[in-house]
Amino acid sequence: MDISIERNILEANDCIAGELREIFAKNKVLVLNLISSPGSGKTSLLEKTLSDLRNEFKMGVIEGDCQTDNDAKRVAATGAKAVQINTDGGCHLDSKMIKNVISAFDLSELDILFIENVGNLVCPVEFDCGEDAKIALLSAAEGDDKPEKYPRLFQLAHAMVINKVDLLDYVDFDVAKASKFGKALNGDIEIFEVSCRTCQGLQNWYAWLRKQVACKQR
Repeated sequence: MDISIERNILEANDCIAGELREIFAKNKVLVLNLISSPGSGKTSLLEKTLSDLRNEFKMGVIEGDCQTDNDAKRVAATGAKAVQINTDGGCHLDSKMIKNVISAFDLSELDILFIENVGNLVCPVEFDCGEDAKIALLSAAEGDDKPEKYPRLFQLAHAMVINKVDLLDYVDFDVAKASKFGKALNGDIEIFEVSCRTCQGLQNWYAWLRKQVACKQR
């Protein structure tokens, strides 16, 4: 019975996700779903990206949190439009939530729409939000075995961003080990080593974004 209920929930979600994907494709907007554990730096990465690329792309953000609009305020301070979704304790965003808020954006005017999912490495992975790609983000302050412990995300993600590499001298995090785990799960995954504090590696991340936007707008 539990399996049947879960299947029905995911099938309903996937149906709406398909509708969203058609809408996003029609408007040629690249949609990226950022997934990580709490505190890995999703919002910091967005702040830097939105600020540094604002003269190149028109970008918007859907912010998912259990409570507060703290992250949405930080994102909005860059000049990008941000829409907050509070899940009231829910552990993920789903396609219905996304569909309910996309009218707040003029999609025809956007190049990139970021979805900052609720901090969680499990539940958000299962719910398609109509995105073009999932982005797995982890930080040097976490364990380098995250890809091995939470494989589903890294199997599905198009890119893995290792953030806070400026802390590598102070923590026991092996970048090569984390990258090896990621590549073993997904040979096509792109890996970026970045620091939002020092800006190390961000240009490689930006180059990847430019490539994805170009592909979407062909």
